Amino acid sequence: MKNKKFISVALVAAMTAALLAGCGSGNGNGGNGGNNGGKSADGKVTVRLFRDCFNLGTPDSAQVKKVEDAINKYLEEKGKNYTVAITEVGSGEYSEKANLALANKEIDLLWTASWMGTVGTNDLYPAGAVKDITSLLQGTALYSSMDAGQWEATKYDGKNYFIPVYKDNVEGYDFMFRQDLIDKHGWNIKNVKKLADLEPMLADAKADGLKYPFLTQKTAMFYRWYIDSFDFFAGDVAANWVAVDRKTNSVVNTVATPEYKEFCKLMADWAEKGYISEDDATKTTNDQTTQTQDWAISWWTDIPVNDEADSRYKQDVTMANATKRWAHSTSALGSCYCITSNASDEVAKAAIDFMGLLYTDSKLADMYTFGIEGEDFTYNADKKVEQAENAKYNHSMWESASATVVTPLYNEPDNKAELYKTFNGGAETSCAAGFRFDKTPVEAEFTACTALFDDYGFQLENGGFKASEVDAKIDEYLKKLDAAGYQKVLAEFQKQYDAWKK
Repeated sequence: MKNKKFISVALVAAMTAALLAGCGSGNGNGGNGGNNGGKSADGKVTVRLFRDCFNLGTPDSAQVKKVEDAINKYLEEKGKNYTVAITEVGSGEYSEKANLALANKEIDLLWTASWMGTVGTNDLYPAGAVKDITSLLQGTALYSSMDAGQWEATKYDGKNYFIPVYKDNVEGYDFMFRQDLIDKHGWNIKNVKKLADLEPMLADAKADGLKYPFLTQKTAMFYRWYIDSFDFFAGDVAANWVAVDRKTNSVVNTVATPEYKEFCKLMADWAEKGYISEDDATKTTNDQTTQTQDWAISWWTDIPVNDEADSRYKQDVTMANATKRWAHSTSALGSCYCITSNASDEVAKAAIDFMGLLYTDSKLADMYTFGIEGEDFTYNADKKVEQAENAKYNHSMWESASATVVTPLYNEPDNKAELYKTFNGGAETSCAAGFRFDKTPVEAEFTACTALFDDYGFQLENGGFKASEVDAKIDEYLKKLDAAGYQKVLAEFQKQYDAWKK
């Protein structure tokens, strides 16, 4: 298998630091960048909202504008003195374009997540790109829309900078199967307890001529499949070389663990057998690949109503638990919003009011999530949502608004909101829950280590090397990490974690 080289993460990190620096680190009282001080032509405050579009390869800008107009009309009916201007970007370009827009001060309200690169929560906060909204939240409909524990779980240094989407705010993973293949081959997925148990099914899928028997979705999966063993508290896939070992409650170098070698060898073996395509290792697959019939088995983040995946992937899929569910430092930030530091207080207050309405008003939440009624979706006789097959506007609840207010899809239970509350309350709490690493003392070394990930970690975890090369590549990876200053980073992790435990 070819080992395609990718743009150095060091270069990306350097660009990120320079661009995010343009956002400033002040308190945001200096106006609204190129937004006429935050006012639209009619004198109303305009909140410029930037969001990712996962369900469509390319957002339909005309339909987005139609949804924006409908939302603004509704806001006017509600007596609001502000409007929203919505920018949507396809997920393949989101991080890069959001980063540029941040540097140009073109965003007031940004969708982000703990797991994202470049514009993730752990990138934005250290760069001073997000506004402290702690005092602005108090007494608002937004703050009251979810329990105080959600706000506490998402704090940085004791302050609120992010607005979590109330969804499955704990973390666990499932194996995902196409149901038609389960039926065709008679697979007993109840017997699947670990990755290796999938192999007979992958052999069937290959015999069927499928291009992607095991679809990794171009994702390095060690930090997901091994979450029962480790808390990857860095919240950064490119830094999954450090974690807390749940058995010993101590910081460890995961690349040096038997578990890492076991996983990488399995992925390499599967790639050589044709179960994993080179397309995943070279990042050729995209977020729409799961909507095809080219794959057999993939992964899914466990949620209270897994049937949601049927609509997202446009086919019947079935899940089997692969891990437990964990509450940890970044689990409630798997989907969230932030107000950028360049937003004036007036714009910030409008953004918080808008989010409060979005999290409590089903009509607004449905428009924002599903689009225009009668075009992108309809309500059936049971008053549930049915999305149009070729909807021009298409989002999911998890990256839009609270599960307690978005109307359930036609195939979801009536008590969806209660299921989410029960789901979040039934998770195990990580020993490292609440710990956040401050990389400032070792930022240069940390960045240098993450720069190695694409060429080593990502490739190892996606079958990018032959099985016979895995041992040598892991050794090479470890040496490269050490040369980049990894031991200094590891010592700082351990120092901060030990201090936090006390």
